[in-house]
Amino acid sequence: MEPWTDRAACRDADPDLFFPVTEDRTRRAIAAQVARAKTVCARCPVWSTCLSYAVETRQDHGIWGGLTATERRRLARGGTETRTRQQPPDAA
Repeated sequence: MEPWTDRAACRDADPDLFFPVTEDRTRRAIAAQVARAKTVCARCPVWSTCLSYAVETRQDHGIWGGLTATERRRLARGGTETRTRQQPPDAA
């Protein structure tokens, strides 16, 4: 069986898209980059597996499964996001 990463929509994308650098950038530029990354995640067939992996392995950086690190921490603490969503995260 192929690994889930082989089916990920981000597989051929620039990895830097999913790891916004905040130094010397405006909030607007960072938000635009996050939105572009989330757009890729929104069309991904394995977004939920990616998100589960990121939460379970405590990925501290980047966009995984359509969520930022802050959104994943909120999810892990039992915040408003739920793991049982049937739809991929909306592109912001």
